[in-house]
Amino acid sequence: MSRILEQAKSFFDACETGKGWEDCSPYCLPEATFSAQAAALSGIETLEGYCEWMKNLLTPIPDGRYELKFFALDEERNCVAAFAVFHGTQTGPGGPGEPTGNTIAADYVYAMQFDGDRICHMTKIWNDTISLQQLGWA
Repeated sequence: MSRILEQAKSFFDACETGKGWEDCSPYCLPEATFSAQAAALSGIETLEGYCEWMKNLLTPIPDGRYELKFFALDEERNCVAAFAVFHGTQTGPGGPGEPTGNTIAADYVYAMQFDGDRICHMTKIWNDTISLQQLGWA
């Protein structure tokens, strides 16, 4: 397995299990950027900010977990793509109101761009509107 693919898999697991930037940072450049065309993530422009957002998401959704569907490296472009489904139930505090008890099954993709063997940029492709509706937050 290539070093880039190993780094991407380690980052993905740390990020998706809510470890935060402290555990995700070894796989990323310190100035790694982030983008997404999702209102729930507007204003987050760094990968550090996104990793902390994911960590905080597991407060209202403490059983949050991912189901990995696809993981691949495009060596020519130094990019790794991951497709997964995020599952969980809002039973904890921290959403826009009291816990709803609603569940979520959200498809999403990470496109992780590498500089050397560390992530320099990540784009998340995600329909936040459907996810917020599932949770009863919209």
